This record gives sequence, C-alpha cells and structure tokens, in this order.
Amino acid sequence: MISDDGSCGRDSGSTDANSPESAQMNTISLHSFGDSCDNDDVFTIKIIELGAGTSLPGLVAAKVGADVTLTDNADRVEVLDNIQKVCDLNMLCCKVKGLTWGVWDTLMFDLHPQILLGADVLYDSNAFDDLFSTVAFLLESTPGSIFITTYHNRSGHHLIEFLMFKWGLKCLKLVDGFSFMPPDKASGLGGNIQLAEIVLDS
Repeated sequence: MISDDGSCGRDSGSTDANSPESAQMNTISLHSFGDSCDNDDVFTIKIIELGAGTSLPGLVAAKVGADVTLTDNADRVEVLDNIQKVCDLNMLCCKVKGLTWGVWDTLMFDLHPQILLGADVLYDSNAFDDLFSTVAFLLESTPGSIFITTYHNRSGHHLIEFLMFKWGLKCLKLVDGFSFMPPDKASGLGGNIQLAEIVLDS
C-alpha cells in the first residue's frame, strides 16, 4: 500500500498484518495493481493517461500501485516538465512521455496499455479524429484493453458517434457523471457530463 507521504512502502497503521482483513486487502492490491513502484509483477495494471495535463487520474492510479505512463502533446514541453515535477513532488514512479495524437512515432508502438484514461480530452472537435485513431491503435495493441473517459456534451455528440464508428470503437457504459455527486453539489453545475468506457467493436 502507498503510504501517506507518497513512498512505496506499506501503511504503518494499526491493522494487524496477519489479520484476515489485512490479508484480503493485500491480496486485492497485489492482483489488481501491485504494491511497489519497482514491482514488475505480471499482475500490475499498465495505465496510460492521454492528454494528461494536471494528471490527476493517472496520479491516483499510481498511488494505488498501477504502472502509469502520463502523456501529453510532444510539442508542449512545459506541460511535460510540469507533469514530471508533480510526480516528483508526490514521490510517484510514473513515466512521462510526449505523445501527439495521430502521430505514429516509435513511442506509439512501445505502449501496450490495459487501461487508457482521458479525463477531459473531448473538448476540441478538430482533435477528435486524431484522438480516436490513437485510442483505436493503442486498444488494438493490447487485447481486452479499455478507454475510460469523460464527455461534456457541448455540441460534438454526433461527430463523436461517427468517428467511433469510423475507427471501430463502441461505448460499453455511459454513466451520468453527476450521479456520483451529492444532490446539493450537482444542482449547482450546468451541462451534461458522462463517464464512458470505450472498447474495440469486434
């Protein structure tokens, strides 16, 4: 378990390490994510965050032991530098890479994610085609992988449906993002935010 200070050790809480509760938690942690920054165990989940920016989803995944690669546009050096600084400040063992959607460089062929994350990547309709082509390629590189993203229904819904069909993708789940929030918080927010799980349509 990742300790509060971000180090890769076990929690120093009062739970007895030999208790059934502790054994169950350790088993879930090991088989779901792994429990060490240096763990190369086959059970460790490989996660890539696209358009990471502030990288919050990827950082949380790294906190629970996933093997995380944080990516953003290769031309945005200042963003990539900031992502690395945030990882260092939180003492997290993430890889930081420049990945430009729609550009087929060597990095694209080296990534084999089990989970792709995209927190707020569907905002510029001009980038949708490059994004979905990249997502489709990365999903094809690892059978059974998924893309989890959020979508704020601004105006490009029909374009997204067309491009998903074009690149052989389908949406498995669509959840109202506000359903996770207390009613008093959700009522003060406008728009329609969805949490989507996207896979290859095969």
